[in-house]
Amino acid sequence: MKSYILAIGELLVDAISTTTVNSLSEAKAFTIVAGGSPANFCRFLNYCQTPSRLVAAVGEDGLGAQLLQQLKQEGMDTRYISRNKNLATSLIVVGKTIGTPDFIPYREADRFITPVSSSLLSGAALVHTTAFALSAEPARKVILNAFAAAATSGIPVSIDWNYAEKIWGPYNDAPAIWNELQQYAPLIKISMDDIQRFEGRELTESEARCRLDKIRCRAICLTCGANGVYYRVSEGDWQHMPAKPVAVKDATGAGDAFWAGFISAWFQEFTIEACVAKGMDSAVCKLSGQW
Repeated sequence: MKSYILAIGELLVDAISTTTVNSLSEAKAFTIVAGGSPANFCRFLNYCQTPSRLVAAVGEDGLGAQLLQQLKQEGMDTRYISRNKNLATSLIVVGKTIGTPDFIPYREADRFITPVSSSLLSGAALVHTTAFALSAEPARKVILNAFAAAATSGIPVSIDWNYAEKIWGPYNDAPAIWNELQQYAPLIKISMDDIQRFEGRELTESEARCRLDKIRCRAICLTCGANGVYYRVSEGDWQHMPAKPVAVKDATGAGDAFWAGFISAWFQEFTIEACVAKGMDSAVCKLSGQW
């Protein structure tokens, strides 16, 4: 049996407002924590007792040192996180919100990840990345090469399509990358916010499902916040699982928690329904402040 989930992508500093705000214009003070969707994903996998490895890059600076120390304190493997002495550790300023977080990115070192070795890849049960990580070179080339090598070795891949034009920039090639990824029939997690940003327009949940109907995938989850999750396997029909009632303390990272729960169950060869249920439980842990 393959021994871990391999995530490739951004590790960065999240400077999160200390109080709940409607937008960053209201924020007065911030707390520094380890962030980046793949890093959060690995941390939540650790909470789910599922082993993981993270390939990422930080600056050889004080913030990079803080990130590595935080991950080590949580028992995470930091051997595959490179340090770049010429670039600053990337930073995202995030507003703590009840809904989708407001954020401002300041990117440098995160996109300079090193190529994934064949030995690291060979031990992976699944290779995961994000739209954020794919938005810039040279990270994109490293990730797509790893996906191609994984496919050659029969290793499944996963993508959190956390698309934002704020990250990709206007007039970008995200649609071409989205289409390219489908050759690998990935496991896909996408939220209503993600798909509306990607499409550049508001969509109903029904319209979003129609837009995703022809996507080639092993499984896909469309997360809809308080309206639960729509999901399907390969060419199957859409199913729905309602959200569990929860008093929301912080929505930041809830999507990463959901996907970590889902993948941890998938790693144990659970049914798709059980994977979604585990994802929902994990999201509740994050939303309620338990994680």
